[in-house]
Amino acid sequence: MPKVTLGDTVVHYDRTGDGPALLLLHGTAASREQWAPLTAQAAGFTVLAPDFPGSGLTTDDGGPITVEALAAQAVAVLDHAGIGTAHVAGHSLGGVVAAHLAGTRPDRVRSAVLHAAWPATDVRQDAEFRYWLDLLETGTFARMLPLMAFGPRYWEQATAESNEQLVKTLESVIEPGAGRQIETDRAVDLRPVLGRITAPVLVLGSAHDRIITADQQRELVAAIPDARAAEIDAGHGAPAELPDEFARLVLDFVSATP
Repeated sequence: MPKVTLGDTVVHYDRTGDGPALLLLHGTAASREQWAPLTAQAAGFTVLAPDFPGSGLTTDDGGPITVEALAAQAVAVLDHAGIGTAHVAGHSLGGVVAAHLAGTRPDRVRSAVLHAAWPATDVRQDAEFRYWLDLLETGTFARMLPLMAFGPRYWEQATAESNEQLVKTLESVIEPGAGRQIETDRAVDLRPVLGRITAPVLVLGSAHDRIITADQQRELVAAIPDARAAEIDAGHGAPAELPDEFARLVLDFVSATP
C-alpha cells in the first residue's frame, strides 16, 4: 500500500484503477474501507482513498486533528500519486475536508461531491457530537450508529437479529481515533472558504439525515458559486445504506465533468 509522510503523519492510501483521478475522503470513525463498494464500480478512474489520522493504517503524533491538516494530507496524497487534479468526493467529515480542499486549492480539484457535509457546526450539532463522545466512553457508540445513520429503507427490512448483528460488526470496526475525529467535527467552519470554490460541486443530501439539516444543505449550495443539489432517500450513512445508488450519483456527476 502506498504511503506518504507529511510532518509527523504517515498517510496510507489505496490506489486502484486507471484514468482520471477520483479522491475519496471517508467520514468520522470510518476508514478508506468505507469506499470499497464505490471503488468496485469506478471503472475508468484512478481511485485514491486515504485513511485519516486515527483511522486505518495512518499514524501521527496523536494530537488534535484539524480540517486544514486533513486537506493538506489529501494534497500530499495527490502529489505522492503523481496526480495534478482530481475529482473529490467526501462523506460527512470527508465532505467537509473536500469542500475545504476545493476552496483553498482550487487548482487541484476538478469537481467535488459533498455528501452530508455542513458549513459550520452549530450548537445543536455540538451537543450531538458531545453525546457521541460520551457514548464512546461507555462503549455504546456502535449501538447508536444505526439509529443515527440509517433511514426508513433500512428499518423496513431490518429485523432485531439483523440489526444486532450489525451492531456487533460496528463494534469491531469503529476506529481507535474516532474521538479525535469527533473533536474535529465540533470545530468545523467552512464559511470563509466556500465562496472561493471554483469547481463544479454536487451537494448531496440525505432525505433522512438526523445530523445535517436541510437548511445547512441549502446554505452550502447558496455559498458555493457553481453548486447544484441532489438528494438520496437514505439517512446520514447513505454510502453503507444504499451503496449502489450512492455510487451511481457520485460517478454520474464526476463523469459528466471534463
